[in-house]
This record gives sequence, structure tokens and C-alpha cells, in this order.
Amino acid sequence: MPTLLNAAQSETAESVIPIRSRASSPERAPRSPFEADDFFDFQPSLREELPDPAPLLENLAKSAFEIIAGARDLDQIARWVTDPVYRDLLRRVILGTRVRRRNNAPVPRPRVSVMSMTMFEPRDGVIEATILLNTHPRVRAVAIRLEGLDKRWRASVLAVL
Repeated sequence: MPTLLNAAQSETAESVIPIRSRASSPERAPRSPFEADDFFDFQPSLREELPDPAPLLENLAKSAFEIIAGARDLDQIARWVTDPVYRDLLRRVILGTRVRRRNNAPVPRPRVSVMSMTMFEPRDGVIEATILLNTHPRVRAVAIRLEGLDKRWRASVLAVL
């Protein structure tokens, strides 16, 4: 437990304990600016560290169409998309819900099948793909850009045309 010193005791304590001045201390190098995002944000992954993207692309394309149609919950694909993609899909879900509510339209589960898929790898750890979906009165195209982040694929761009 710390004790209080009177004035005489404090003078003797100062004379016994040497106090280092800034002039006598060794020079310290200035700290470099620390960017937390460089260490704690998503880290890019190499292609050999990532699984095959084809099943994810097919499932994301079908799921995105079902989400926009109102038959699937957006939270089901939240872990596979980045925040801007999530916000864009959320905006489309809200608009679609308003239109269906105004028209008293039911939410049927759409029949969706993949017609074809084309993948391109512009650089290591990035896949750009176009998936054609047969929605049975129409054919829709879905464009997806997957980026390898933290050793798993995440969609950084997803557009349903």
C-alpha cells in the first residue's frame, strides 16, 4: 500500500532515486502510422487456398434470384456476400416487397435452373462469372465477381439482369 511522504522524506527519496531526463534517454524512432484495416480487415487469399467456385456460383445465382422474387430470406447468403452487395440486394428486396404488397400478389416459389455458366479469372484469387438462369417463362443473366478473402469466396459484385 502506498504511503504518503512528508516534505523531508520526499527530498531524500529524490536524492536517492536517480531521475532520467529526456536528454539522457536514447533516441526513439517515431512510430509508423498503424492502419488497423491492414491487419484486421479481410485478407486476400491465393487460388490454391480456395475451394472450387462453381458450386458456390450456381447456388448464389439461384439464391439471388429467389431472394429478389421474395421466396428466400436475404440472411441466408449474408456470409457469402460483401456489405455493398448485401445492401444492394436489400434495397431490391424492399422494392419488390412494396410492389407485391401494393398489387396483393402472392409469393410463389420460382422454378430456377442453371442453363450455362462462364467463368473467367482476371487475377489470382478473383473469379468473374456469368450464369444464365432458366426461370421458365424467361431466361435471366446473373453476373458475379468472387474474391478470395480469408480463405473463402465472397461475392463482391452480384447483378441480376
